[in-house]
Amino acid sequence: MNSQYDVVIFGATSFVGQILVQYLADNFNKPGKETLNWAIAGRSHSKLMEVKAQVNQPELATIIADAHDEAAINAMCAQAKVIISTVGPYALYGETLVKVCAETGTDYCDLTGEVQWIDRMLKKYEATAKASGAHIVHCSGFDSIPSDMGVYFTQREAKNNLGEYCNNISMRVKAAKGGASGGTIASILNITKEVMKDPALRKDLVNPYLICPPGHNFKTRQFDTKKPTFDKNFNGWTAPFIMAGINTRIVFRSNALAGSPYGTDFKYDEAMLVGKGLKGRLTATGIVAGLGAFFVGAALKPTRWVLENYMLPKPGEGPTPKEQVEGYYDIRFIGKTPSGKEIHTKVIGQGDPGYGSTSQMLGQVGACLALDKDLLADKEGGFWTTSTLLGDRLIERLEKDAQLKFEVLS
Repeated sequence: MNSQYDVVIFGATSFVGQILVQYLADNFNKPGKETLNWAIAGRSHSKLMEVKAQVNQPELATIIADAHDEAAINAMCAQAKVIISTVGPYALYGETLVKVCAETGTDYCDLTGEVQWIDRMLKKYEATAKASGAHIVHCSGFDSIPSDMGVYFTQREAKNNLGEYCNNISMRVKAAKGGASGGTIASILNITKEVMKDPALRKDLVNPYLICPPGHNFKTRQFDTKKPTFDKNFNGWTAPFIMAGINTRIVFRSNALAGSPYGTDFKYDEAMLVGKGLKGRLTATGIVAGLGAFFVGAALKPTRWVLENYMLPKPGEGPTPKEQVEGYYDIRFIGKTPSGKEIHTKVIGQGDPGYGSTSQMLGQVGACLALDKDLLADKEGGFWTTSTLLGDRLIERLEKDAQLKFEVLS
């Protein structure tokens, strides 16, 4: 496709969109950096002008498009090789863009964590994307790159060093520092509203293989941390990790798309490490109680209204620039092979997970789609995951320019 721009950021005026614009301005088209021809898009001309002024790039091209205006979305996609979308909750604002990208063969990535929406998009548009050649890549931020690429890295190193893939991997968040994301909270509240309207959706949300392709043949029962649990392998107490619901689904989809190299009985689970002894147990208990209260409150209309209006960060709100820079995360993996061998790995990232680090990861996925065309030459269109489409090249990019590090511990 002979497009005017390599990349267009759609939703450039959103909180994470503005951080992403700054990241591209700082990391491309500078001495020693890659050349990227990019533009920004959104529904407000005045706000787009403000974003251009913030990054001191008056020559940066702008495109006016509303999320629900299919004609404007078509015109935008006609000008781009890749669209990076930061317009969420995606279940409310994301479908038109995915539809048009799938129809026009335009590559696409986003930072959604809404598994019920991904399921709907797969059913509606995957055949269209395969026919057009569009590469659609959801979950290209903290949901779910550290998990998906972390498992990919762990499995690659297990195969190289132990001679076989792991059929069981556990991921634990050892440490993380970052502010709550207004967009993530809005997405969670929207999923809760959808479940209240359609109770059948609850059954879909507990299916670990919901977004695996048809005929995947996965039936293994998966472990899901729902209560305070002592983990012998990590020697500490664990609590539920709120993003496990999307991350595990992406990892299982990756295994299926790759032809089940980790086995049809592959097990994978995620949780948060919260400490040892009585203190660790009490911390885990407190987190479980807090999450339980939040979800009960979110399910009841009056308390949900109070949460939305008075207690939780709103979409467009997030951590300060200082908090974005000072945030970090340290994620650990233990993999076990069928013959009983073990591998321990970690993924560490610098920057607030939901914004600072997410914008860097999302920017590199977009750049990879736009600039590393040799990588995509033999990959048909369709809905991919970061590990199955971009693999080793993305790890190289993340380590070089997105402050991530992938490491074998033992």
